[in-house]
Amino acid sequence: MTKPDAKPAITQAMIDAYDEYTHLTLDRRRFMEQLTRLAGSGAAAAAIAPLLAANSAQAAVVADNDPRVKGEDISYPGGSGEMKGYLVKPADKAGKLGTVIVVHENRGLNPHIRDVTRRVALEGFVALAPDFLSPLGGTPTDEDKARDMFAKLDPAQTIANGVATVAFLKSDRDGNGKVGAIGFCWGGGTVNMLAINAPDLSAGVAYYGMQPKAADVSRIKAALLLHYGGLDERINAGIDAFKKELDAAHVEYTVYVYEGANHAFNNDTSAARYDKKAADLAWGRTIAFLKQKLA
Repeated sequence: MTKPDAKPAITQAMIDAYDEYTHLTLDRRRFMEQLTRLAGSGAAAAAIAPLLAANSAQAAVVADNDPRVKGEDISYPGGSGEMKGYLVKPADKAGKLGTVIVVHENRGLNPHIRDVTRRVALEGFVALAPDFLSPLGGTPTDEDKARDMFAKLDPAQTIANGVATVAFLKSDRDGNGKVGAIGFCWGGGTVNMLAINAPDLSAGVAYYGMQPKAADVSRIKAALLLHYGGLDERINAGIDAFKKELDAAHVEYTVYVYEGANHAFNNDTSAARYDKKAADLAWGRTIAFLKQKLA
C-alpha cells in the first residue's frame, strides 16, 4: 500500500512532456491533459507538475545577504537602450578579477539565476546576470508570463545587448579586461551566439544550449565548454554537426555529455530534472575552465 506522503513516480515521458511545454508548442492546458494521462489521474498530475517545474522558493545555495559577496541591481547601456542586471563581486576581492556574464534560462532573471551569479562571484569573479527581457520591461514574477515574453524578443536586439554587456564588463574597474559567459538552456544558446558576435569574449560555457547555424561557427574566437544532458534528445540532435563545424574552424572546445541527465540538470530548484552528480561535475569543470581562460 502506498503511503499518503510518498513522492509520486515521475517518468521520462512526463519530463519530456514538460520540456515540450516549456520549449516547444505545448500550451499549459494540453500539457496538463497529457500529464494527467501519464500520471493516471488529475490529482496525481497536480502533485507531479510542481516537481517538474522550478521552485522559486527553494533555498539559495548562496543567500542574497551572504557577507562573502556584494550584489546590487544595476542599469547599464545596452545595444539600443538601457539594460538591467544583477552585478555581484567577492567582498574580499584582491587585485583585478576575471569577469563572467551569467545568462538566464527562458524564465528570465529569477531568484535561481541570481543565486547562480552569487556562486560564480564566490569563485573569485566579477559576475553580471543581464536581464535580457529588459527591452520588454524586465522579468516578471510570473514565470509563465516570462516564458511567453521570449517569443516577443528581437533576436538581433538580444545579441546586440549581449555584445554591449561584454563591452560593459570589459571596462569594469575591478575586472582584468577578460570576459567569459555562462548560460543555461535559452542562455546556453545565447552564449553560443555571443561567441559568434562578440570577438572580445574570451570563454563561453553553454549548458544544454541550442547550437548556432553552421555558417556562423567560423566566426567564433572564444574557447568553448559545452555541457549536455544525455537524455536531452531535442538539443543533442545538433551536437555532431556543431562539433564538425567547430573542428573545421579550429575553434578550441570541449564537449561533455552527462549520461542519464536531463535538460536543465543543473537547475537545483527543479526536483524532477536536477541531477546533483552531473551538476557538481559540470560546475567543477566550468569553474576550472573559467579560471584558466580568464586569468
